[in-house]
Amino acid sequence: MKGINDVNFAGKKVLVRVDFNVPVDENKKITDDTRIMEALPTINKLLKDGAAVILMAHFGRPKKGGFEPELSLKPVAEYLSGVLKKEVVFTQSIDFADIQALADKLQGGQVMMLENIRFYPEETKGDIELAKKLAALGDCYVNDAFGAAHREHSSTATIAQFFPNNKYFGLLMEHEIVNLKKLMTAPEKPFTAIIGGSKISSKIDVIKNLLPLVDNLIIGGGMSYTFAKANGKRIGRSICEDDKLQVALDLQEEAKKENVNLYLPVDILAGDGFSNDCNIKYFPEIDIPNEWEGMDAGEKTRQMFGEVILKSKTILWNGPVGVFEFENFAGGTNSIAKYIAQATDQGAFAAVGGGDSVSAIKKSGFADKISYISTGGGAMLEYLEGKTLPGIKAILD
Repeated sequence: MKGINDVNFAGKKVLVRVDFNVPVDENKKITDDTRIMEALPTINKLLKDGAAVILMAHFGRPKKGGFEPELSLKPVAEYLSGVLKKEVVFTQSIDFADIQALADKLQGGQVMMLENIRFYPEETKGDIELAKKLAALGDCYVNDAFGAAHREHSSTATIAQFFPNNKYFGLLMEHEIVNLKKLMTAPEKPFTAIIGGSKISSKIDVIKNLLPLVDNLIIGGGMSYTFAKANGKRIGRSICEDDKLQVALDLQEEAKKENVNLYLPVDILAGDGFSNDCNIKYFPEIDIPNEWEGMDAGEKTRQMFGEVILKSKTILWNGPVGVFEFENFAGGTNSIAKYIAQATDQGAFAAVGGGDSVSAIKKSGFADKISYISTGGGAMLEYLEGKTLPGIKAILD
């Protein structure tokens, strides 16, 4: 592992790719600083060494090319300055002459942040000329942006070739890689995967890659209605991908061949509209009339899932099992969080990843009980699919 802990960066200018694509409100106030706080150990280690730190990050999805004031990283730079209790040198200029002038003046122990790296349209194309200009700013390169590790962009992958002997994983990236390897290469048995979310189409490759590894597979959330319909059940107005019915049947057959215990919901809380205030009806079986749609796992399903989770030694959770954003339909997802927390207390290793899963575990109040919460939704999914992530490969090559 090419980490930073065994290197002293005193006197070096270190380019660090971070993931500061944080949520903000209408006043540009940061509403969740998790990604910023997770990057602090790497930043502080480099500063303690006496390095000058130059941060690169993206924010949102610029479409025009060039500076867009509403997607400036200025609020993030100001927030980070407050957290670090030191000035973060920042300019909204995207002219490399201006940027280079600031970088040249940077001293050890100082922090500088570049403007939104995606203001350069070349960034998302993995452009080598942009990477070369970025590389000229520093002596070493550190990738600590796991959330962008699945992107073959100039600042996440291409740039590494300009630092053949001075490229490293940041502490967050190292933590992510170590835990994902533990999950996918040497999981303690029984290993249970809980896969939820709205669509089976986005999880097909994950499920296929997990089937040879897991002992139990729990399917919940919107995607479970595609399985239910494929199995001849009435699902009313519940979300369903009709073009994936055969896929659902095939995955069930693959689970049997791999001797994996597959668990699907057996009872449902349904609503007559997609809102927290809709009328609610309990269905003791998956037999939902046309005017109702499944919104959450029922009590029998929660207990069944819980029994499996509590017997597990390794647990992976990706995707909620109900419309947890609505308080009246958050019970199933909260119960998963509670059971995982209990299993962790009993010695299980539990990993949670994917944007909605992370939001759900935080909302449930059990986040501090979980062994490992991934900061990268798309990156974690692609890793679980067995794909090589460009941001990781670029450091290892």
